[in-house]
Amino acid sequence: MTASPSPLSAAASPAAAVPATASAVAGIRLQRNAHGRLVLTQAGGAEHAEVVPVRAFPIAAPAEGISLVGADGHELQWIEHLDHLPAAARALVEEDLHAREFVPILERLVSVSGFSTPSTWVVETDRGPAQLVLKAEEDIRRLGGRTTLLIASADGVQFRVPDVTALDKPSRRLLERFL
Repeated sequence: MTASPSPLSAAASPAAAVPATASAVAGIRLQRNAHGRLVLTQAGGAEHAEVVPVRAFPIAAPAEGISLVGADGHELQWIEHLDHLPAAARALVEEDLHAREFVPILERLVSVSGFSTPSTWVVETDRGPAQLVLKAEEDIRRLGGRTTLLIASADGVQFRVPDVTALDKPSRRLLERFL
């Protein structure tokens, strides 16, 4: 008796999943069901409900390495680059990714409760005023170059500073005390 391959083993690794070429993902179809959840129809006709897109590298390469994950948590489709998707499918994926990801851009530091941690920061972001608690200086990470920062608050929200040099002088002065 010959064992047939398990559907879980095929979804366990991106290499074993549906190929990542542009032609492979061009044949997929995404749509929303009555509950607003994504439904994936793969090129072979297999249909999967409640699909969730997940970025492999959300900060370093946000348009590359997108996994469409099924309700069971297994990868159903690997997308090498968002540009490989048809326009309608890409719009749906980007819409879901935007709803899942909340990384406000820190535009100004208004005040800091103290220069030792933990400290409470009052900030202005691209999404309005906010307050964050910095547990430790290690929660401020440099990304890429020396001027891009990612600040993790105690409640898990990540605040991004795309360019420290673009902040106003009082904000830079406050921030330098923690770097």
